[in-house]
Amino acid sequence: MARICQDEVGRCDFLDVLEEAVLKHRPVAVQLREGEAFIDLVVDVVTEQGDDFAIFKSHERVSVGRILAVTRAGPVAARW
Repeated sequence: MARICQDEVGRCDFLDVLEEAVLKHRPVAVQLREGEAFIDLVVDVVTEQGDDFAIFKSHERVSVGRILAVTRAGPVAARW
């Protein structure tokens, strides 16, 4: 999976990518606009008071606006 940059695909499509990660239970590599990067599972995407947040398994929740890009953290397991 290629790196998906929020500025290139738009917020709505970017939210779809995060929500797919929730449904597929796949870890993602996250790059924040401030430069921090981490790998984690997205467990939910919620909207509170007009702002969207990605909820992660091991990291604090992050406002979607702070996320610059995501990518799949590892290869997809073959399904036979």
